Amino acid sequence: MKTNAEILPPSPAFNPRPLMLAYMSCTMAMMAFVALIGPMARVLHLAAWQAGTVVTVGGVLWMVLARAWGRASDRLGRRRVLLMGVGGFMLSYWAMCGLLLASLELLPAAALVFAGLLLTRGAVGGFFAAIPSVGQALVADHVSPAGRTAALAGLGAANAIGLVLGPALAAALTPISLGLPLYVTAALPLLAFVALWRGLPRSEHHRDMPASSVRLADPRLRRPMAVAFAAMFSVSVGQISVGFFAIDRLGLPPEQAARAAGLALTLVGVGLILAQVAVRRLKWDSLKLIRVGAAVSGLGFGAVALADSSATLAACYFTAAAGMGWVFPAFAALASNAVGAHEQGATAGSLGAAQGLGLVLGPVVGTLLYELGPGVPYMFIGLVLVLVAAWPVAAEASVPAGE
Repeated sequence: MKTNAEILPPSPAFNPRPLMLAYMSCTMAMMAFVALIGPMARVLHLAAWQAGTVVTVGGVLWMVLARAWGRASDRLGRRRVLLMGVGGFMLSYWAMCGLLLASLELLPAAALVFAGLLLTRGAVGGFFAAIPSVGQALVADHVSPAGRTAALAGLGAANAIGLVLGPALAAALTPISLGLPLYVTAALPLLAFVALWRGLPRSEHHRDMPASSVRLADPRLRRPMAVAFAAMFSVSVGQISVGFFAIDRLGLPPEQAARAAGLALTLVGVGLILAQVAVRRLKWDSLKLIRVGAAVSGLGFGAVALADSSATLAACYFTAAAGMGWVFPAFAALASNAVGAHEQGATAGSLGAAQGLGLVLGPVVGTLLYELGPGVPYMFIGLVLVLVAAWPVAAEASVPAGE
């Protein structure tokens, strides 16, 4: 069977910047909301579990719909489906912002606010699922296998910038008004839509090919899907545990614990950006990036169990994120290079489903493990990542020729 490298010549005219800008902008909007939901929940009299459920529902719908978006792009074209996804994200995000702004003025019953947020935030997550799924397939359409890891690392760096700037923007604007960040971030999805409308290629290289044969349990995707799940699971465990760890292990009062957690998570974004920029220079194949990155990240997360200060905690998170910066583009490139050109959308969607499952299960498992001790979740995900790094390559397996 021919690979997409044989069917599809590289496209030197492809410009990834509009896709990177859209990914960054939509991630910024998503993360700004995550930073705002706590304070807004207090004002709107939402319980902590309700705020957590609102955040989680986006991950659930990402998991459920990622594959559907990818498969749709195989049939209908990347440009059309990506614009549908970003357009839906924009309208859903505006609806969510409108609901919150009206609620801050009218202070309706908490149950009504909760129901409205479940609907709108769920739609935001469901439409957002199109961006990584179709975006990765678009890169595979236009970039040769040898360059895919670097190209996907560029997308990952854009996403990481959004992870950092979203909460920072919310934190900068909230002292002026709790609603001001919603007005400002509402412009970000529109910016993403315009950038894609003007910058996406109008040619579809994969059209008129056989229907995708990629199944969710496709043996070609077994390793990249397992790595995708492990990576997102580990990240979500680290996110949910850091605030509690700063209080219980470091002995910090809640205000200082929040600052320590914020610093650690900010350095996660910095580590991701620097590591994914470095991928372009390393020129390692995907399997080596996964092995080394998972080992480094496992060491960073595992060392958190020994942390005794805010500085040490931040350094451990930075190390863990640097390793993840190699793992994320590597498993995406590994999957992309294992399938044909007409299967790229379904493949990217399958990876999105695996990551969504990790995003959903991570907070649940992390909080359960935390009950056994503050360091237990970190030792567990450290072990998971070391096992990923040590996963042997079958004798008959080989790195794709493009790498």
